[in-house]
Amino acid sequence: MDIKKLIQDYLDYLEIEKNRSIKTRRNYERYLNKFLAFSKASKPGDITADVVRNYRLWLNRQPVFAKALAGKIGSSSNIKKNTQNYHLIALRNFLKYLARRDIEALASDKIELGRQEDRQVSFLEAHELQRLLASPEGDSFKAKRDRAILETLFSTGLRVSELCNLDRDSINLKSGEFSVRGKGSKIRIVFLSDGAKTAIKNYFEKRGDVDSALFIRYKKNFGKDNNLRITTRSVERLIKYYAAKAGLSKKVTPHTLRHSFATDLLANGADLRSVQEMLGHSNITTTQIYTHVTNRQLREIHKTFHGRQRK
Repeated sequence: MDIKKLIQDYLDYLEIEKNRSIKTRRNYERYLNKFLAFSKASKPGDITADVVRNYRLWLNRQPVFAKALAGKIGSSSNIKKNTQNYHLIALRNFLKYLARRDIEALASDKIELGRQEDRQVSFLEAHELQRLLASPEGDSFKAKRDRAILETLFSTGLRVSELCNLDRDSINLKSGEFSVRGKGSKIRIVFLSDGAKTAIKNYFEKRGDVDSALFIRYKKNFGKDNNLRITTRSVERLIKYYAAKAGLSKKVTPHTLRHSFATDLLANGADLRSVQEMLGHSNITTTQIYTHVTNRQLREIHKTFHGRQRK
């Protein structure tokens, strides 16, 4: 059977049966096409353990060119392990699909993922967070909106795309909780703090439109087009602006607030499973990047009990 046709069938299966997003479909298509270009496979039987091993070596040695690296155009480094694993996951899931259709091919469990480096998590300390949340000052629409955005991100741990997709009628300020559709169309419940509820209420009082979006663009742009919903890029820019205004030296992004949300919960006694649920992680190993909280507790234990006989 023609492997290109099978890949298109698999991508249709992802989109229809598995209800994956168009973006996920495009990513899988890109990863699988890269494998085809390397392997020159024309049928499932061409995918062998040796071919996959050579592909992994090739991936591991591929340079990535980016302006950001060393601040120079043309600087390079190798593809990160987690990015390499995305390619392998796409191939492995394609092989699972073939097995489900009783098409003879390499067993998916023959493909092991590479060990990823431990991630460094950037989060805000309590005093830094307080300065950031207080940085939108004044009574203007923009100040009220931006304060509501910052408070909502920290209160809920939402991804920036999830925040931008929220509608006004999805928010219940009385109960302080609402559902959100995250990655893989999974729905979870998130909660608003008193500070977030107050900030959103104050922001609503400044709204003079009937747009369905919860967070909209600055009023000076009204009338230019019918889509008032704020973009992820706009949220990223405003957080960068307020971080600088608050005098924070570290890089602050929407995901920094998500990390800060999880860190705050764990530092105050929340269990990892509950934090996993609130973040919308499908696998608890993803949530385990927040073990820096436990490490901090270990440091206190070391300080308290180590070398006491020398005092």
